[in-house]
Amino acid sequence: MENVKILAIVGMSGSGKSVVVDYLTSKGYPKVYFGGMIYKEMEKRGIERTEDGESEKQFREQIREQEGKDWVVRQVIAETKDLISAGQKRIVLDGVYSWTEYLTLKHEFPKCLTFIAVVVDKHLRYERVAKRPGRSFDAKAIRERDRSEIENLEKGGPIVASDYYILNNGTIEDVNNRVDEILKEIEF
Repeated sequence: MENVKILAIVGMSGSGKSVVVDYLTSKGYPKVYFGGMIYKEMEKRGIERTEDGESEKQFREQIREQEGKDWVVRQVIAETKDLISAGQKRIVLDGVYSWTEYLTLKHEFPKCLTFIAVVVDKHLRYERVAKRPGRSFDAKAIRERDRSEIENLEKGGPIVASDYYILNNGTIEDVNNRVDEILKEIEF
């Protein structure tokens, strides 16, 4: 995997991970979407996604319990290796959820993986999530989602252990500028 570089984007719901990933994909970098693995498997099993995200949350926790905490990351690793085999040298991983996933990725791609955490002040994150089209949550729902992701999915670990941080309290331009700084620094 010489000259391959992989960026893993992490953060809590509503932090702005999608803003960062969209910016990177607009530059032509392919992404592997962790949530997409869940959606594909739900569709395969005939499980409908609900507007409130509850079916996804339940399935995400259920499949990790039944198939192992590393089920999603195993799917992501396979897809990432397919991209590398096809000649991709720069890949973005969208949405690492758990400490298990973090450790598994670090083991699988030890010299080519960089973690970037997107963080935002909680009150701003809650405001943004409440206004988000199609996937909005009220304050109570986002607090419950935070609790569930931290307690059940170990989501805090990858954020704390990230190599770089993007503070998303300002504008999208501010975020994009920080992404560009990081890309330059790591020669992505």
